[in-house]
Amino acid sequence: MALPPRVYYTLQEVTARWGCNIADVAGWAAAGKFHIMTGIGLVRCGEEIVAGRVVLSPMDLMPLFRRCGTGPTEGVVRRIMTGEKGQWQIITDPVGGVTVAVADMMVMADEVHAFEEENDMVRRVAAGPGAATPYDWEGMNIALIVRIHDHGLPATQAELVAEMQDWFADRSDGKKMPDSRSIRRRITPIWRALRREEA
Repeated sequence: MALPPRVYYTLQEVTARWGCNIADVAGWAAAGKFHIMTGIGLVRCGEEIVAGRVVLSPMDLMPLFRRCGTGPTEGVVRRIMTGEKGQWQIITDPVGGVTVAVADMMVMADEVHAFEEENDMVRRVAAGPGAATPYDWEGMNIALIVRIHDHGLPATQAELVAEMQDWFADRSDGKKMPDSRSIRRRITPIWRALRREEA
């Protein structure tokens, strides 16, 4: 039985996928490339009760995203945004705001995939025959073939790359997986060939 696609990635997973620093992720989020989100319990914003998934402003939490890695792991937010409102709301109760942890922050998977597509995140790496690799690329190719045979192609190449990264993570408890660009480099020729056939 195939599991549904991933819904979100933690910030740690995003930095691992993209091979970047958490400060870069915060910067791109602040520039509006995607949203950093978390889940909170019931709070009051004026007359409204808010809970669940909310958007955070990375600029409100800058010490958490220090490039040098010396920042705290938790910060206090006093404003949030919900998907329904689309505008910042001030937390009025609790008065001091809500504590959030970096470990609980996430980026929705569709935004991760869209960012990867937009920036053509494919790394060209020259590897000669017999080059040593810590990853089971042959196993991934088999998993890829089975996935396409059983379920066809997903809507985007980024979804397929994400599924293969999840395949590596599942086999190593999340400890040994290549970044998405390395996977995309291997999948891209197959994706293009199959898309041409469909056309």
